[in-house]
Amino acid sequence: MTLLSYDRYCDEILAQTDALRATLKGADLTANVPSCPDWTLRQLAVHVGSAHRWVGEIVRGRATEDVPEEKVPGAAGPGSDDPAALDAWLAEGTAAAVEALREAGPDTEVWTWAWERRTAFWARRMTHETVVHRADAALAARVPYTVDPEVAADTIDEWLRIVSYVQEQGDDPEANELRGGDRSLHLHATDVPGAEWLIELGEERFTWRHDHAKATVALRGSLTDLMLVFNRRLAPTSDRVEVLGDAELLDFWLDRSSFG
Repeated sequence: MTLLSYDRYCDEILAQTDALRATLKGADLTANVPSCPDWTLRQLAVHVGSAHRWVGEIVRGRATEDVPEEKVPGAAGPGSDDPAALDAWLAEGTAAAVEALREAGPDTEVWTWAWERRTAFWARRMTHETVVHRADAALAARVPYTVDPEVAADTIDEWLRIVSYVQEQGDDPEANELRGGDRSLHLHATDVPGAEWLIELGEERFTWRHDHAKATVALRGSLTDLMLVFNRRLAPTSDRVEVLGDAELLDFWLDRSSFG
């Protein structure tokens, strides 16, 4: 598995947002989001759109530090509860963010909260922010959800990198627990050859690689469903996936990597 191209990430931000907008059309925007219980469907959509506008502002301004949300034009959402206004607001903000990313290119230095201070980080992050929250929207609207295999695999890769980064910082007590005991997890996509991950909890930290190997616990299922379980959008007890071995270790991982 390799990173997608910068242009592909920019394309995906637009495509995933278009799919989110399609999910919202005709849906009850006051419905609760099961996977984000503090939000309604409308609040979820505003969260995604605000994130896009925030990143667009960071990239356009070549920000060297965090930009407060109150300084991001339009970040609070559309000025109306009209579903059409929300749809237009989402489309406008996403298009502007992608335009800024394309104009800047992948190697422009900007502020990020993470290991990489380049626009490439934000293109990838906004892709997967939208991929996962589109799954939230589909759950709330009770409609089917699918995602391209390359994108789903990269969503897992990126989340592992984020969890690894948080553990490296040493400030998160839950991430710090993802170590020790000579334990391991294996993710195995049953529908995409080579889409496998081996996560090993070493004494100092966890490591991961793409590999087919016996582990303490294995999670098997379609690549989309593996991604959803890994992002806590599908329960590991679902009949859409299979857990072999120490199911408590999988629960342990999911519980302690839930800071996103």
